[in-house]
Amino acid sequence: MSSYSIAISGLLANTTALDVVGNNLANMNTQGFKESNVLFEDAINAARVSLQVGDGVGSTLTNTDFTQGAIQTTNGPLDAAIQGNGFFVVQNSAGDISYTRDGSFSFNSAGDLVTSAGELVQGWTAVNGVLNASGATSAISIPPLTSLPPSATANMTMTANLDASSAVGATFTTPIQVVDSLGNTHTLSVNFTETAANTWSYKVTIPGQDVSGGILGTPISMATGSLSFNASGQLTSPVAGTPVAVATTTTMTDGAAALNINWNLYDSNSKPLLTQFAETSAASGTTQDGIQPGTATGITLENGGALVANYSNGQQLTIAQVAVAAIANPNTLLATSNNDFSLGVNTLTPSVGAPGTAERGNIVGGALEGSNVDMATQFTNLIVYQRGYEAASKVITTQNQMDQMLLQIQP
Repeated sequence: MSSYSIAISGLLANTTALDVVGNNLANMNTQGFKESNVLFEDAINAARVSLQVGDGVGSTLTNTDFTQGAIQTTNGPLDAAIQGNGFFVVQNSAGDISYTRDGSFSFNSAGDLVTSAGELVQGWTAVNGVLNASGATSAISIPPLTSLPPSATANMTMTANLDASSAVGATFTTPIQVVDSLGNTHTLSVNFTETAANTWSYKVTIPGQDVSGGILGTPISMATGSLSFNASGQLTSPVAGTPVAVATTTTMTDGAAALNINWNLYDSNSKPLLTQFAETSAASGTTQDGIQPGTATGITLENGGALVANYSNGQQLTIAQVAVAAIANPNTLLATSNNDFSLGVNTLTPSVGAPGTAERGNIVGGALEGSNVDMATQFTNLIVYQRGYEAASKVITTQNQMDQMLLQIQP
């Protein structure tokens, strides 16, 4: 009797559904896990189609829900989560490419960025300090980091106000620290003296003991000149685009090359950094582009997916970039192991590129994406599928009772 096979198909379908729910609940805390949903299809016997009596459950299908999981801050230096669409691209030891949302990365002994399962994370590695995120991707491999060499100051700025209410002869002095070619620092003094209304002279000096042939306690002049302001307190001379040359004529006592610095009196928008208003003379900030030597202190994966080397002198250097793949129909992906997905027969070709571009989600550093499993929904499904199983088993019990009654009928 077909009622047995129909009921058995219900038992099998609900058993599969319970397996799916169990797997979802088991992976509630798995990073980047995407829950599966169960789809049921009915079956019709062609021989009985005129009666419109079904043959039970024809097949049980599943599809994957790729909605965003919660982004959880971990502060792990190499942890990463994708906010939005896309997948990390990884390669296993056999050379096969897979896709994952699990960004729990680390470095292996060879300096390769890998997943928790040891798969190679794909992206771009800087070559000679140049990062090309538009070329072909490859495994991210970081060579041993060397010390960062020093760089002498080539440009400096000072943001300051000179008191317009002060009398002729008033002075104001402020320091600025610069770096020489060996990475040692020197403190320059910038002295302003009011010589007339709206006119100030300046003199930049360096301690005598810092310069070869200098005398302790006798400052050496590096630059002198005059500043002119208009009636609104804005600098008019020197004009924008004419930095003041600040230099020493001999090498430094420590053996470094002579200092040769451009003092920029205007910002990048040609706005004066020196003003003359009726308020106390004061410097609000200085900048200089010299760099002291530094040793590498670690590597972090920053927002946007860049791998950045951090140095003891506060400098940072981008050494690699993690790639993101956009897949237009992710529901066709096939779940494998290690939180990975492989391409299905109907999956469109992934578009691999930099995060935050062309429908690709952005990367959040120091965080992981949690599972998108909703426990309440899964427990509800658990009850529904259990009731379905019980109902199918009840049909078999009832049919068996009917068969027993039939067998007991005497001829």
